[in-house]
Parts: sequence; structure tokens; C-alpha cells
Amino acid sequence: MWNSIELLKYFNSLWKLNFVSVPSDMPAKAASNLGYVPPDGGWGWAVVFASFISIGFAYAFPKSLTIYYKEIQEYFSISYSQIAWVSSAMLASMYAAGPVSSILVNRYGSRPVVIVGGLMVSSAMVLASFGTTIVHLYLCVGVIGGFGLAFNLQPALTIIGTYFHVKRPLANGLAMTGSPVVLFTLAPLNQFLFDSFGWRGSFLILGGLVLNCCVAGSLMRPADKKVQTQLKSEPRESNGADEPPADNQAVEIQNESTKKDCVHRFIDVSLFKHRGFLIYLIGNVVMLFGFFGPVVFLAPYAKHLGVDEYSAAFLLSIFALVDMFVRPTIGFIGNTKWIRPKIQYLFSFAVSSNGVCHLLCPLASGYVGLVVYAVFFGMSFGMVCSLLFEVLMDLVGAHRFSTAVGLVTIIECGPVLLGPPLSGALVDIFGDYKYMYYACGVLMLVPGLFFFIMHYYNYKRLDEEQRQRPSAEMKTCAEAVRLKMNQDEAQE
Repeated sequence: MWNSIELLKYFNSLWKLNFVSVPSDMPAKAASNLGYVPPDGGWGWAVVFASFISIGFAYAFPKSLTIYYKEIQEYFSISYSQIAWVSSAMLASMYAAGPVSSILVNRYGSRPVVIVGGLMVSSAMVLASFGTTIVHLYLCVGVIGGFGLAFNLQPALTIIGTYFHVKRPLANGLAMTGSPVVLFTLAPLNQFLFDSFGWRGSFLILGGLVLNCCVAGSLMRPADKKVQTQLKSEPRESNGADEPPADNQAVEIQNESTKKDCVHRFIDVSLFKHRGFLIYLIGNVVMLFGFFGPVVFLAPYAKHLGVDEYSAAFLLSIFALVDMFVRPTIGFIGNTKWIRPKIQYLFSFAVSSNGVCHLLCPLASGYVGLVVYAVFFGMSFGMVCSLLFEVLMDLVGAHRFSTAVGLVTIIECGPVLLGPPLSGALVDIFGDYKYMYYACGVLMLVPGLFFFIMHYYNYKRLDEEQRQRPSAEMKTCAEAVRLKMNQDEAQE
């Protein structure tokens, strides 16, 4: 039989376990639930640099190939929508291979997966240099190259969460900067390679260049998980990520952990019941229909207006240069204690600003107008890309991020695949690019407003749940104590 003093001690221990106060100067953030304290530095910065290279090639490579579009289009005598399928198939394959990449990362780690991905992209470009039909390019550049890029993207995104927690938005922002840096370099380089070697010779050289991803993969050493055990006083999740268990019953925790590990190793279907995950997924599916089209057709649009080839390619460099500085800046801003607790609003603003930018693009006149558009487009695009995966990790937590990003990418491969060809079809139908930019603007602005509304609702619900949780947990504890007391009485 428990006396009143024992009951008070029991409740006091539960209270200390579950409701430890958090220092006021600590920014709210997602619980990592990794079972150890990430180093937030050290070799992690080398991993950020490796991710910088991998993510850079994964996102910039399909965009940089648009320099060759006009010449390949003339070589094979095909339409705008047909040539757009090259980058579209590459991006869609990259997204479709997300779950496969996630499973391989969970099984073998990031390092071998990235190295294999680099070899695949290299082989794809070498094979494409011998292509005789556009279908050959679809299969080599699109499918094989896309799968190789997926094996570069997913591991790079996942491993950052194992090395960083407090500084994670900053680390993600720096790693995502790889895309504009690589694009800024590849855009003029591709024009030079084309003038010197033609598109076939350029593809062969690019096949060797992309082997740098293998070097990046070799730097992705697994995090040392034999660090001090994660403290229970870690700040609780403010945006919907799962929290550590409320009780200390070792058997239940072990059984629950074993079940989750078996499911999470392949696919975590419980994410489809996660409110924040569903908001992210629905908005992103609509957004991606208009996300890549304006980038893919920026250089062809400039050539359509009579801009020379080098100046058209330089627009991509301007876009990438602005993007390059915006991403780490947004990563730094998102890491502050004022922004991080409500970082979803910053992402909503970034998506909406993209839509407004595209809607105003047809009003730009002459090359100067296109330069202004490229600057503002680079700013808004960089904001979205810097936060794109950080907000997902913020919603579901670092421990579920690998499976979450796998599910997201397989679902998003549809709009990624169809977006650029549909944009190209609008150009074919109307003979003018402005309708394509209007359509992409709407497809970005609508999900931006959706994110604002739904995240306001989500934050409100989370606040209500946070207020209700103490009383609910205390009620559960009281029932557990009552059950224990009844069992003791029965034994007596």
C-alpha cells in the first residue's frame, strides 16, 4: 500500500521528467529524438561542405542543361514541350527515387549511397553523349541521371540532421547554397563547352565533372553516436514533431522503439496522420507544378526576345548569384530565436513572393527588365530552397525526416515531371512565354496563401494541445497510480 508521501514523490518525479523549464534565450526547435546529442560542429562542417557539393549538383545540374536546349531542339527537330521532358524526367526521377534512396541510407549510411549516385550520373552523361534520338536522352539523362541525383540529394539532406540540432537551420541553409553556386559556375561553363566541343563533347566532359560527387560522398562520415545521452530537458517540439515518451517504463519504450524501427526502415505510413506533414505535402504538390518552369525557360525566353546567347546564359548566373547569397542569409535568419518558433510563416512568405514575381515577369521590358526579374526571382527562389527541407524537419522531427522526405519526393515526382512540359505546351499553344509565367505565378501564389492559413491553424491547435497536455498526462499518471494501488490491495 502506498502512503501519501510516496505518492507525492512519484508525482514530483513525473513532473520533473516531463515539464522541465527551458531557458528563455533558447530558440524553440524540433526535438531531435536521435538518442544522442548531435555535435553541432566539428566534422559536421566538413559534412555540410560535402552536402553543399551533392545538393549543388542535384539541383543545379538539370537547370544548367537548359543551355543546350535550343541546339538539341534544332538537332532533333522537336518542340518546346518535347525538349522540356529532358530536365523534367531528370527531376522527376530524382524525386521518384526518394524512397529507394531513403531505404539505402537507413541501411548503409550516406557515404556509399552518394558515391554510387555520382557514378550513375557520370555514366548517364557519357552514354547520352552518344545519343541518336531524343528518347535516348530521356533514358540516359532523365532516368539514369535522375536516379543518380536522388542518391546524392537524400543522403546529403539526411546526414545534416545527424550532426546538427541547435544550428540546423544555418547548416541546412549553407548546404542548400550549393545549388546556386554550382549553377552560377555551370551556366557560363556550359556555354563555353558548347561553343568549343558541341553538345556531345560537353556531355562527355560533364560526365567527368560530376564525379566530384564521389569525393563529396567520401567526406560523409557517420556521426559519432557515442556522445552523451540526450537530456530530457531538451526543449519540446513547438511545430508538431513527436516528443520523447512521458514515462520511464523501460520495457514499453523498448517494445515501442523496436516496432517503430521496423516500420521506419521502409515506410512510415503514420506520417499521413500527421497534420503538419499533410499541410506541407498538399501545398508542395501544387507549388511544384509552377516551381521549375520559370527556371527551365529563363534562357530560352531571353533568346526569344532577341537576347544573344551569352547574355541569356548570364541571366542564369545572375539568378544563381543572388540565390547564392540569399540561402545562407535565410538560414541564419531562420536560426534566430524570433523566427525559428514560427519558421513556417517565413516559408509561406517565400512561396507567395515567388508567385508575385512570376506574375510581374511579363511586364519586364528589354534585357534590363529581365535582369531585374532574375534578381527578384533569385531572392524568392533562394528563400524557398533554403527552407524547403528545414520546415519539413521542423514539422516531423529529425528522427522521422529520412522516411518523410522519401514519401514527399515520391509523391511530388508527378508535378515535377509534368510541370516543365506543361509550361512548354503553353508556349507551343500561344506562341508566347507570358502565359506560362502567369500560370506559374498562380500555381505559386495559391499554395503560399494556403500555407499562411493552414500554418496559422496548425500553430493555434498546437498551442491548445500544449495547454491540455499537462492535465491529460497528470490524469494518466493518476490512473496508473490508482491501478498500482488496486493491484497491491488485491495481493494483500
